[in-house]
Amino acid sequence: MTIHIVGLGQNPENIPDNSRTLIDMAQVLCATQDDLACFDDHPAEKIPLDAPIDEVCAQLSARQSDGLEVVVLTGGDPLFFGIAEALVDRLGADETRVHPGVTIVQTAAARLRIPWQDVRTVSLGGQDDNQPLFSALLQSRWVAVYTDARNIPSAIAQSILDKSGDTHRMWVLEDLEDDRERIDRYTLGEARKKSFSPRSIVMLERVAQPEVPLGLGTPDDLFMRETGLITKGPARAVAIAALRLRPESVLWDLGAGCGALGIEASSVAYNGRVFCVEKNANRVAMIRENIRRTGAYLAEIVHGTMPGCLPDLPDPDRVFIGGGLTQDADTLLGVVCARLRPGGRLVAHAVLLDTLTRARQILDECDWPYSVTLIQAGESAPLAGDLRIAAHNPVFALIADKPDA
Repeated sequence: MTIHIVGLGQNPENIPDNSRTLIDMAQVLCATQDDLACFDDHPAEKIPLDAPIDEVCAQLSARQSDGLEVVVLTGGDPLFFGIAEALVDRLGADETRVHPGVTIVQTAAARLRIPWQDVRTVSLGGQDDNQPLFSALLQSRWVAVYTDARNIPSAIAQSILDKSGDTHRMWVLEDLEDDRERIDRYTLGEARKKSFSPRSIVMLERVAQPEVPLGLGTPDDLFMRETGLITKGPARAVAIAALRLRPESVLWDLGAGCGALGIEASSVAYNGRVFCVEKNANRVAMIRENIRRTGAYLAEIVHGTMPGCLPDLPDPDRVFIGGGLTQDADTLLGVVCARLRPGGRLVAHAVLLDTLTRARQILDECDWPYSVTLIQAGESAPLAGDLRIAAHNPVFALIADKPDA
């Protein structure tokens, strides 16, 4: 006998006839307590889906072996942020059949009359941070957000305001396909002050572009910074290229200054994490302003002294050190070498020869392969009605790879 996994959509009364027939014929119904409550009058044995999934699957397999008709019910669509993936994985693809339902995102898009093939969808259920949301905001004009008791619409609105200002409008769709259905559009400032039904989905629409387009090659003068305290454009370009970032990379930008490198890097590591670590409070304020200007949602500020502020960060697979090596290279590099994931890459900038020499000694002791690139750049400046080339300070880029083993 096949175990049927049936999507109930947003309202069990609106499911297709073929799904209704399967439910009517079921001898065993498995669903959450809320969904089972919709079938109180059904004579089938009821198995709550609230227990650990392995225990539930063991019960379903036993009923299937007894030759009973088993149907699992799930809200929305079983394979769209649903339980079907876990059930198929444990019960086997040959033992299961999935019957689709209408997702809440599909219903929300229909209510707003927008095409939903380009809507990025994020589930914040059980999430401790908003990284998936910020990643989606970087990549799409429309973002749908599944909420939960912690990640409520007002909290989502506040988190976006904290990053980039009032760049989006928020549609909150409450109790869809219910008598209490309500749909309203808010500014983020309005939404952060309101309360909504627990059964809500958020649709975010970008209505304003950032002041500074986020991407590689941003001119230095578009970043708020202290005079001279920025990894200049040519050196920044070499460093980002040397880091070999991937979309899912976790990057530590240590001694971030105004955050220029980490902010630009976030446009490449758009499915990853970018941490800008800086101890100076004035520079931290500048990083925050530069994040707001560029809409670099992924860039996260860590205000603290290295290496003491690093233990709570996730292990990186890319590390850039733009500042901090001159004071205690041994301690900082020791922590970085220990925390960098196997196969990861370190790029450190040094201006002083002694700093470069000590850093090389540490990498030699670790037996890491490395190379050194001298960055000697200049840019045009006016002189006597013509142009001259004003040289930047030379920078040594130390590029090292942590062995896989």
